[in-house]
Amino acid sequence: MNCVMKTMSATTHLTDAELVHVLGRLAHGERQATVTLIAHLAEFDARRLYAAAGFGSTFKYCVKVLRLSEDAAVNRIEAARAARRFPAVLDMLVSGALSPTTARMLARHLTAENHDAVLAAASGKTKEEVEERLARLFPQRDVRSSVRLLRPANAPVFEVRAEADAARASGPAPAPASAPALAAPPTLSSRPVVRPLAPERYEIRFTASAATREKLRLAQDLLGHAVPSGDLDHVFGRALALLVEDLQRKKFAETNRPRRSRGQSDESRNVPAEVRRVVAARDGGRCAFVAPSGQRCGERRFLEFHHIQPYGAGGRPTTENIQLRCGAHNRYEAEVFYGPGREYGGVLWEPSTNRRPGSSAKRSAGHPFRNG
Repeated sequence: MNCVMKTMSATTHLTDAELVHVLGRLAHGERQATVTLIAHLAEFDARRLYAAAGFGSTFKYCVKVLRLSEDAAVNRIEAARAARRFPAVLDMLVSGALSPTTARMLARHLTAENHDAVLAAASGKTKEEVEERLARLFPQRDVRSSVRLLRPANAPVFEVRAEADAARASGPAPAPASAPALAAPPTLSSRPVVRPLAPERYEIRFTASAATREKLRLAQDLLGHAVPSGDLDHVFGRALALLVEDLQRKKFAETNRPRRSRGQSDESRNVPAEVRRVVAARDGGRCAFVAPSGQRCGERRFLEFHHIQPYGAGGRPTTENIQLRCGAHNRYEAEVFYGPGREYGGVLWEPSTNRRPGSSAKRSAGHPFRNG
């Protein structure tokens, strides 16, 4: 415990540049350690040393003896088996081009004929991006639309998907296949799912309330002439189109018939509607913060209209002085300009609470575009 506390204390004395450098070095070291573990795990699995240790599978040995989580064990075992068949997997794990998770996702699809192309397609990609590429390379059939009543979360349920992953890790390496794992029976604890099936086709699964179910039925009935089948993709597509249009109108002042501005005081910090429209279009509806390395944030959540020259320092709400920022970068730039604990827009900035004195949670939630 004392060693942990000393390590934590030592980090507080690092400069920003030192911390970034050390973090990168540690991440590289962790990748190397993980790859070394996977390489040894591949040999351990091939020799079936788990049996002599009193376990029925490598998976159970990893969980009970190596103290890996179930997910970590499955990822590393599947990656180890893939690496044993295709050593290039280890090199890609070392470089960071693959993670144990993406290696596991690819493992069941790799063959002697396609492994070079599949690994190249997945190189440097996130889990979500790998899912997209696998859907293009190994398209699956559309799932049948359904609305089902879920049983209580405490009802006994056979978790087919979890069992399937554990079974693959416990038994011999499976033959490559593109068929999806069976979905677990629906329960109230089921998590939302957005999974690519094929190019431009997705499986979307979530839990809805009885009120939402009734609204869906009503929408299907009202769309009976336009969508006689009641197809859920059409119904939700039309509903989301209206929702997005309404949100963009409120947040970005988007409209097909903009009204002439009535003008405002030079001292006002309000961002006029015409400025919001121009800025939102120019910045693509994303955070426009660009790091010195050239990395643009591009976040779409928690956007705010940011004064490049702060309002408290005389900045005006013009298209030249306003950019989109996510909440994190709006706060960051305020701290860079004013410094932590300094005045921001006439009041004291509180970095630890991410808000200004006197602002309530209700006010902040109701005003997603604070004019920072």
